[in-house]
This record gives sequence, structure tokens and C-alpha cells, in this order.
Amino acid sequence: MDAPSAIRQVEIRRVRDGRSAGDAVDRVVVEAPLEIRLAGVPTTVVMRTPGDDEELVRGFLFTEGLIIRAADIHGMRRPTGLAADEVGNVLDVELAPRVVQIRPQRSFYASSSCGVCGKSSIRALDVHAPVIESTLAVRRSVLASLPKRLSQAQAVFEQTGGLHAAGLFDTEGELAVLREDVGRHNAVDKIAGWALENGRMPLASGILVVSGRLGFEIVQKAVMCSIPVIAAVSAPSSSALELAARFGVTVAAFVRGSSMNLYTRPERVVVDEA
Repeated sequence: MDAPSAIRQVEIRRVRDGRSAGDAVDRVVVEAPLEIRLAGVPTTVVMRTPGDDEELVRGFLFTEGLIIRAADIHGMRRPTGLAADEVGNVLDVELAPRVVQIRPQRSFYASSSCGVCGKSSIRALDVHAPVIESTLAVRRSVLASLPKRLSQAQAVFEQTGGLHAAGLFDTEGELAVLREDVGRHNAVDKIAGWALENGRMPLASGILVVSGRLGFEIVQKAVMCSIPVIAAVSAPSSSALELAARFGVTVAAFVRGSSMNLYTRPERVVVDEA
């Protein structure tokens, strides 16, 4: 059984200028639970937008440090004999025998708004990855153009207005992959899963562009993927910047038009002198 649709139609009553404007049908983005099982054992639940579920699970396991390569997953299947509300919302993962099946350090449920809400302790927030030493450089004009290119490629957002997006670009501004989800961290996990499946990891020559704000969980996932540059339309958080500085990630935020703020490792962005 495939995953449910990412879009649902709902009946609404429109109010315009303080007056009833009649009934209509609107499109809303679907938010649904995805239960991840390891060898049949329920392990975690993430709230996500259905679609690219296999990429999401693969990327989630990678950015959580449970696997380190695509070959660590021997198979993934949708179980049979499920309850009605579980159909299309469960994936069972078979890990390679050499992989130590350590349970993720998070509670059984993780909301779409936070990639670290279920962590069991502060120590569980530790990121175990090498410092990024990339010499990648990107022109300011290219970086400035990426949020618009990201927005123009958002198919589901165009219909619903209710999704975050993450896109991976090269230094010339070419889009390699874009994923959408109600959870901005899920969109990044989908990209990580895509990269693993297609032999593109590590993403050391990529630029990650995200819609909305830049939080700790986005930088953490970028570090696990060795991404040297992150651009965000909105503001970064203090913990995101601390993590970026620690691991050598360039953060550009408030990337709007010809303006942006460069917070960490600004030398990777080639800016014309005033």
C-alpha cells in the first residue's frame, strides 16, 4: 500500500471583507503519522507529509546516526494486516546484521514542528561528525537567487500554501533535489535519504536552502551530511549558530532579494565590495 496523498480537499465557507462569500472547496496539506519499525519493533513515530516516505526513513536513520551508509538498510516494506488508520503509515526496516540496532534516543512520538522534541536528554543532542573543512565558494548573486528558485519549484506549496521546503543546489544555482514536508527537518531528511540511495553522500559540494527559520535540527542534519553552506529565508536560532560555528558551516539567513546576513564562516560567500 502506498502512502496517503499529500493533499486533501476540504469544504470551507469563505468570508471576504467581513461578509460571507459562499461555500467553496480548499486544498490543505496532509499531516499524518509515519511509524518506523526496526525488524518489526515499533521504534518511533514522526509526523510528516506523505510522499517520499522511504527517503524520509532512510534520511532519518542516517541523520540520527543509526546508519552510516545506504547498505546498512537491507530492505524496507509496508507491513500487511494493519488497522485502517495505519495503512500507508507504517514502514518496517530491515537493517544489515552488522548494524547495532540501538533505539533512537527520543520518545515514541516526534511532532512535525520539532526535530529534537523527543530527545531523552541534553546529552542526546550531541552531534558526532567531523568538522567541515570545505573550500567551497559561492557568489553572493547566486546565493541570493536560491530562495526564489526554491519557491518556484514547490509544487505542493503552490496548491496548499502549507509546506516547508528544502532544496540542494550547486554553486552555480542548479537545483539537484527539492523535498517538501510539514516538518522542515523532515524535508532535509528526505534529501539525505535521496542522497544515500543515489550514492551522493557526503554532500560536501552542496548548498542547502530552507524555507522559513533555521533551527538547531536543520544544522545538525546538514552537519551529518557534510553540507558546508546553509541559506535560510528567515532567522537563525542561537543554538543553530553555535552548532554551525562548531562544525564549520556557513550560515546565511534573512536571504531576501540582494540582502542577507552571514553569521558563520562568511568567507565561503564571495561578496562584491561596496
